[in-house]
Amino acid sequence: MNKDDKLNLTKEKLMAATLCLMEDKDDPYKVTSREIASKAGVNVAMINYCFESRENLIYSAFQNEYSKFLMNSDVIKLINSSLPPKEILKGLHFIVAKFLVDNYKFTRAITSLVVFERDLSQDAFSLQYVIKHFDGRKSLSECKLIAYELSTVMQLIIYRMNDLKDSFGIDLTNEAELKHYIDLRVDLLLN
Repeated sequence: MNKDDKLNLTKEKLMAATLCLMEDKDDPYKVTSREIASKAGVNVAMINYCFESRENLIYSAFQNEYSKFLMNSDVIKLINSSLPPKEILKGLHFIVAKFLVDNYKFTRAITSLVVFERDLSQDAFSLQYVIKHFDGRKSLSECKLIAYELSTVMQLIIYRMNDLKDSFGIDLTNEAELKHYIDLRVDLLLN
């Protein structure tokens, strides 16, 4: 096995160990580097070597699961549909929001990384549909900002979903209320 294969295997072991340990904790963000390394059967220094930090490892593990989720048939069907871009955005954001709500422990663990440290040069998954919706009526920078707002505000709202329920009576675990919120947010930003 060459050096790159060994490194990739170590990364896979670390991500699998991270997900497994996070599943077992009430607060997945409290999984320690030592616990992860021990579960993966590697030296704790490999976390920083492979991912630069425990936080980046947690984010990478979540992103890996999220990428697999995005390949599900509902997402593919929606992307390949003939719906207008705005309706595709509503559908995609609902599917993603439901995933984030259903995986709330992980959402809470990675939100600060997504909101405060995400590489903004990377296009949001919704950007292409925002561009299609505005069809030249907004600049690329404006479309990027709208796509960023859509995903960031959704992430924050889901992060605070318990407070939202207590303060505003909006229950994002209720699919109808979640869909209503997503529709409202997309309509607000895309009008």
